[in-house]
Amino acid sequence: MAAILLRSRFLLPKPLTRAPFIRSISAFPFLSQEPQPQEPPSSPAASASPLPPSPSTGSPFYQENWRSPNPAPGVGPLVGGQSLVPMGPSATARMMAFSQTLDVSSLMNVFADWMTSQRWSDVKQLFEFWIRSLDASGKPNKPDVHLFNHYLRANLMMNATAGELLDLVAQMQEYQIAPNTASYNLVLKAMFQARESEAAEKLVDRMLQTGTTPDDESYNLVIGLLILMNQIDSALKYMDLTIKSGYMISSSVFMDCVRSCVNAGKLDTLASIIEKCKTTDQNKALCPSWNLCNYIADVALQADHSKLAYFSLEFLARWIARGEIARPPVLLSAEEGLAVSALGAAGRTYNSTLLDAAWSILRRSLRQKRAPSPETYLAKIYAHSSLGQLQRAFASLNEFETVYGNSEEVDQELFSPFTSLYPLVVACCKNGFSTLDSVYIQLENLSRADPPYKSVAALNCVILGCANIWDLDRAYETFEAISEKIGMTPDVHSYNALICAFGKLKKTAEACKVFEHLLSLGVKPNAMTYSLLVDAHLINRDQKAALSVIDAMVEAGFTPSKETLKKVRRRCSRELDFDGDERLQSVAQRFNYRMGSESRREMLYNLEYSTNY
Repeated sequence: MAAILLRSRFLLPKPLTRAPFIRSISAFPFLSQEPQPQEPPSSPAASASPLPPSPSTGSPFYQENWRSPNPAPGVGPLVGGQSLVPMGPSATARMMAFSQTLDVSSLMNVFADWMTSQRWSDVKQLFEFWIRSLDASGKPNKPDVHLFNHYLRANLMMNATAGELLDLVAQMQEYQIAPNTASYNLVLKAMFQARESEAAEKLVDRMLQTGTTPDDESYNLVIGLLILMNQIDSALKYMDLTIKSGYMISSSVFMDCVRSCVNAGKLDTLASIIEKCKTTDQNKALCPSWNLCNYIADVALQADHSKLAYFSLEFLARWIARGEIARPPVLLSAEEGLAVSALGAAGRTYNSTLLDAAWSILRRSLRQKRAPSPETYLAKIYAHSSLGQLQRAFASLNEFETVYGNSEEVDQELFSPFTSLYPLVVACCKNGFSTLDSVYIQLENLSRADPPYKSVAALNCVILGCANIWDLDRAYETFEAISEKIGMTPDVHSYNALICAFGKLKKTAEACKVFEHLLSLGVKPNAMTYSLLVDAHLINRDQKAALSVIDAMVEAGFTPSKETLKKVRRRCSRELDFDGDERLQSVAQRFNYRMGSESRREMLYNLEYSTNY
């Protein structure tokens, strides 16, 4: 009865108002009617083995609905959920349809055509649509590193920043593409344009650490950027690394490096770089411009840097050779003054290689149209004399005499052993009488050779060399040999050298007799003759005779040197000859000499030495 009542309760229609509570009659105890949570059934897949990884790799679009090749309008192609480059309204349906008809090879051909005409915006857009398109097998297109590099180049040409290009390079990993050297070079170009030198150094170091070997373009970009930012030391480090790696340095970078090193005064470093470049086949042909070569030579010669000066002359010779074989020929010539400076630097630095290079480039520049100037011959004689190459020095003197010995336009003082040829005199008496005797014997033998070589200027150097070592006997014998054995007539320089030899040994009377002898022979004395006579009298402390010689010198039309007048005044002061000092002062005023004071010399002269401490 109770069960029937309970079933009939649910069949009754639900009243609009709440029905009165009906208590059911039951003989059973009350049971809770609240629902209890049910245990989830155990899944059979939990204990099964896992599936293999998804074969859809090589494109980040597999993570999206890649089977829908057409993106929403106005939305650019996505990479990892973000657009490579924000797309604008220029992305047309025509470009989208064109991208679906291309494979990798045909896209490369299209890029090659468009890059030739510099259609960078089209290259960028086509690549972005192409990677969203499906290939012939119905899978998203997978670009290779070369296609992606074209995309990087398009962004670079559209003024993308280095940071943006680095982000694109990082996104290449999503396509399972490893960036190569060309990829990083495009980033380096953006850094070069933005003058980000520190970032460029870090990028190259990162390439070296990750195994992506930089090439010559990478190094040239970094070196050029560092030189542009005046970071010469860092640039030289990468240049040395470039040479060691066997890569070629570009001509523009090499010239910038050369110019920067010269301006910074790093001549040793520049010479080392040039020397290293010459040892490699890739860089031995590097050569600065003609004007830059002359500038390098000027700076190197002023600093007496013989190695760098030689390299600069070598570059000039290379330019001259190129001009001669050109059609039409371009005849380049180095300045003779540059050659004279190089010969002088060779003598000061004792560099025979620089000497030969300077003389060779001068003769090649003159092209036998005229002879070198007297200054050039004297510089060459000086260089050989400094190097101790006496045979070559006397050969240069012979050539000098052959060209200018009988010329009336040339001052004969150029053959004076006291001035122009004095370096040769010093070289002859360097080892004492042994060298002087060797030189004299060779000159005597050459005078009997076929053809004979007879030179009064060469023998005058021997006479003065004997006087410098206070060997009067050898000086007098050599003087007599000029006329007796060589068969030539002594000139005024020969008599001057003999007067010097007598004067140094305080034989003033004999020196005066030599002077009277040359006057009797009709030889006209020069200013050096009177100066030597003054010195001979001063050695004997005869300032009055020295003043008489100065008066005769002025009457003969010569001007006494300021140094000679100072010597005489010093002797007058020490001999307390006030009259002679006044005469000397009048001569000095006549020639507008300011004699000045000699207080320092007088202090030393008047020192009183004592043993009392």
